[in-house]
Amino acid sequence: SIRKYTPPRRSRPRYMGEFYLEFVISSEESREIRKFALEQNMTTLRNRVNELGVAEPVVQQQGNNRIVVQLPGVQDTATAKEILGATATLEYRLVDTDHDVQQAVDGRVPPGSELYKRRDGSPVLLKKSVIVTGDQIINAASGIDSRNGSPMVSVTLDAKGAKKMGDFTRENVGRSMAVVFVEHKTETRMVDGEKVRHRRIVEEVINVATIREYFSKRFQTTGLDNTTEAHNLALLLRAGALAAPIEIVEERTVGPSLGKDNIDQGFMSVMIGFIAVLVFMAVYYRTFGIVANVALALNLVLMIAVLSMLQATLTLPGIAGVVLTVGMAVDANVLIFERIREEIANGSSPQASIHAGYEKAFSTIADANITTLIAAVVLFSFGTGPIKGFAVTLSIGIVSSMFTAIVGSRALINLIYGRRRLSKLSI
Repeated sequence: SIRKYTPPRRSRPRYMGEFYLEFVISSEESREIRKFALEQNMTTLRNRVNELGVAEPVVQQQGNNRIVVQLPGVQDTATAKEILGATATLEYRLVDTDHDVQQAVDGRVPPGSELYKRRDGSPVLLKKSVIVTGDQIINAASGIDSRNGSPMVSVTLDAKGAKKMGDFTRENVGRSMAVVFVEHKTETRMVDGEKVRHRRIVEEVINVATIREYFSKRFQTTGLDNTTEAHNLALLLRAGALAAPIEIVEERTVGPSLGKDNIDQGFMSVMIGFIAVLVFMAVYYRTFGIVANVALALNLVLMIAVLSMLQATLTLPGIAGVVLTVGMAVDANVLIFERIREEIANGSSPQASIHAGYEKAFSTIADANITTLIAAVVLFSFGTGPIKGFAVTLSIGIVSSMFTAIVGSRALINLIYGRRRLSKLSI
């Protein structure tokens, strides 16, 4: 949740002759700031969830200051919460070599500089001015430094950040630059028997390196403790920073029994729809209906096979896509069979009717399925979470149904009627 921060206020000047001004943000402007922070945090959380590789996540607004995140199939919930709520970023600063570090440790920090500590506890004096920050990083990938085998993050800056870094390194070759790891942490303490959350900022220098040559857009950051930290840092840098710190106010876990019930009900709906279509096609189109049923079964097998290859998680929206595909899969066969009936009614021979039925119905089938496929692509492109899962299963179902209806059923019809002289068709 995002809460309003109210700064301490003074009612009057403390000293004679003191000039005192008090500024107040208008309520309308305050609402706009809160709205922007909420929207930005939702975007960032979606990016982080996508980086986690969760299937069909849900990130949506609840009320004026809450965001609901649903992560199906996540096993390590502690890591997921840590990554979603983290506000870690990087800052690149110039090392102050013009002043004595020991004097800064003794309390005499020179103007324009700040005292930091490395991870080993040793002090280092840095300039206050920041060269670039994590906000200007457009891509980050974790890896291993080929020179010493240590974890590293390969960083790519945007145009503005690349220009600033390029100008800085061009003018400071031979000097040292530090990488500061900045993280906002939320700690819970017990005060008078109640849990009190306290936020603190952790800033530590993870790397100090000499600028050997000019660089701007792409470079590496080393000094990380392990590959896990490098991976998580790269994830956070790619996803972007949160506009405002967040805290988890409620957490629920859906047990396997409830999930199993939903899956069982979804599977039952697929079977009922499948059997109903089988019965209708067999009764109405007889032999040709049985052929369509075989093609429909093959369509389901192909769909499950493709979903398995993609390692997709079949959630309820995905099951809904399968149910819809079962009903849509026989559309092509219905068009073909009705065209065959028309040809027979017009006096064509059975073999000529079969050939004409498949040939003349193809354009109509293609138009209908391509139109639906375009809609599925749009859903996948602009939708989130469950909508994407529905779009994926629908797209796979459309492609597989076209193949089984046109190629599969035609092969079976040719196998049954191809070498026979026919006087009539069972259709």
